[in-house]
Amino acid sequence: MLHFTPLDHPEPPPFERVDGAPESGVLVVCDHASPVIPGRYGELGLSGDERLAHIAWDIGAALVSKGLARRLGCPAVLAGISRLVIDCNRQPGDPCSIPTVSGGIPVPGNAAVDDPEADARAESWFWPYHHEIGTQLAHLFRHRGVPAMVSVHSFTPCLGAEPRPWHVGVLSNRDRRMAEPLLAALAMRGELVVGDNQPYSGREINYTLDTHAGAAGLPHISFEIRQDLLADEAACEHWAELLALVLNPVLADEALRQAIVY
Repeated sequence: MLHFTPLDHPEPPPFERVDGAPESGVLVVCDHASPVIPGRYGELGLSGDERLAHIAWDIGAALVSKGLARRLGCPAVLAGISRLVIDCNRQPGDPCSIPTVSGGIPVPGNAAVDDPEADARAESWFWPYHHEIGTQLAHLFRHRGVPAMVSVHSFTPCLGAEPRPWHVGVLSNRDRRMAEPLLAALAMRGELVVGDNQPYSGREINYTLDTHAGAAGLPHISFEIRQDLLADEAACEHWAELLALVLNPVLADEALRQAIVY
């Protein structure tokens, strides 16, 4: 099983950066990499099991992101805080940004969050994470031209009683430049059930990619991997290898290196 220690931290850093070659022309991001909750929040009133459940983070996504960045030789930026403290893939002020209920589970420590506390959480973790993404993209621009962004998430095998059959989902919005060849490459691996904008749609809320890539016309893609396929480090490395395998030919296409605003 995957373990994450330490579970709490008096003042967790807003992000973890994985260094990579700016000439790589690609940035990997992971919005829900960490279940860490600052000790002063008293675990937000949750049990230990709840703190390590999907409501707190995307299980396995951090290891896949690091393994993928290593194989691509590119930088990565991973959020350093649990999405229950503040969700780095939601606009501050959105009802899901600091949830009072997540996955049907009440989050008591968020029940009375006022504007000053919400602003303080955003200043401590949300904005530094996004500032670092912008900084890394600027470095890539200067060294390679138009960069690509790749986001990594994971999802639960069932939603309520409803099973989710997909092994991996490829999420996109209007820009399908990366989605179409990646869907085709994954579909060629007959053992995989691949979802096009499943189990979530990239046409809905996808703050990080929409803000940093979509609005600037940068090529981008988001992967969703089913969590039971990320049960240990070896499984996460397998998925990092697979994603690198299908991404490399797409990223090597120089036609991708132009900004298109839809």
